[in-house]
Amino acid sequence: MSLGEHHYSLTVRWTGNLGDGTSSYRGYARDHDIQIPGLPVLKGSADPTFHGDRSRYNPEQLLLAALAQCHMLSFLHVAVRHGVVVTDYQDDATGVMRLNRDGSGQFETVTLNPRVTLADPAHVELAGQMHHEANQVCFIARSVNFPVLHSPVTLTA
Repeated sequence: MSLGEHHYSLTVRWTGNLGDGTSSYRGYARDHDIQIPGLPVLKGSADPTFHGDRSRYNPEQLLLAALAQCHMLSFLHVAVRHGVVVTDYQDDATGVMRLNRDGSGQFETVTLNPRVTLADPAHVELAGQMHHEANQVCFIARSVNFPVLHSPVTLTA
């Protein structure tokens, strides 16, 4: 049952025309701007492996960031519902993307490694269940077709 729709929009503008457009594979930059009204412009490019600029965000990094952000925000929400006080949260997320012979590719897995600090040691055991619940309600994790794994560490203040 849907409670409503939320619509999102942004503009991706290619800024990498070096003069001859896409006349050759190495003759253009992969640079682009991601523009969302009211927010700073994100400078994007391809992964350096695919002739991108390493000083700019690439789509693979942004997908990994979206999954890590969504899980964190979902976890914090679940913590409030359970009456658990979180005092610190950090995630060193990793992802594996596989390339195919035809030039395509796909993410095979993402592993989130949240390191969460709780105020009350009595809630440490509950934290594992909370990560599972957070994964169940995370909009982004529910939208991808590869496993999003979790390897959490829970500490107390």
